[in-house]
Amino acid sequence: MLTLLLVAAILAPFSVPTPLTEPVVFADGVVSTGDFETHPAFTPDGRTLYFVKSTPKFTDWKIYVSRFADGRWSKPEIAPFSGKYRDADPYVTADGKSLYFISDRPVGDRPKQDMDIWVMTKKGAGWGEPRNLGAPVNSDGSEWLPRLAANGTLYFGSDRPGGLGGTDLYRARREGKGFGKPENLGPVINSDVDEYEPCIAPDESFLVFMAAGRQDDTGGGDLYISYRKDGAWTPPKNLGPTINRRGLDIGPYLSLDGKYFFFSSARKDGEFTPTDRPNRSKNGLADIYQMDLDALHGLVK
Repeated sequence: MLTLLLVAAILAPFSVPTPLTEPVVFADGVVSTGDFETHPAFTPDGRTLYFVKSTPKFTDWKIYVSRFADGRWSKPEIAPFSGKYRDADPYVTADGKSLYFISDRPVGDRPKQDMDIWVMTKKGAGWGEPRNLGAPVNSDGSEWLPRLAANGTLYFGSDRPGGLGGTDLYRARREGKGFGKPENLGPVINSDVDEYEPCIAPDESFLVFMAAGRQDDTGGGDLYISYRKDGAWTPPKNLGPTINRRGLDIGPYLSLDGKYFFFSSARKDGEFTPTDRPNRSKNGLADIYQMDLDALHGLVK
């Protein structure tokens, strides 16, 4: 009995007792609803979820928060730091001490049209004031989906000048309390179209990313995977119809316990138009999905 209690205390609330070899809607009717929900990110204990709600046309992004208590996820609310500007792509670090996100909020008195990466550090039970990462990570272009490897290297997307396509994937190594000059991930990963969202494994052994406009894109943007072998990236593989459907597939996320893969998809389970779209999940707007990470790797082996 004691062993079972200890296991129960360690498992995150999103853990399930049976294999998830296929994607399933996460928190159907509470987190994944008839709205446009994407980009999940959990705190290390798995009991707080940050994610993005958007308008049906995927604009006017806001970060929401839901907490697991009394055996259920709470009704999502706009996070205290969000709601006034376009905010998206939250990510809580594995130590729970920092929360990264992107925003077009002003820097000082200077209004912004593009998206920058911001960070907050833990302060008591909440978060301190958001801080813009500044140069050299942020540029005159937009930055997307900040994710950290275990060694502190920051991966992100950017349409800054000098890339190989419209938007490319970059990494910036940790230097002191900040980051060094970003490095383009190179022509194996980046193409002449758009690579937006890099979800890096903690040990940098593989990368799941979102790209749009590639020849094998099923429409709207797909998720791809590449492995790091002998110091080089393998050619990316489309994750196929289990993950990618017609419409947007976006927001890849690896649970901090290393067991699950989360993403968002605009797939639907019926034929209907935006004017008669049902107010539920799988209605053609994006929902959050969960599956076993091992099963994800199995899709390309």
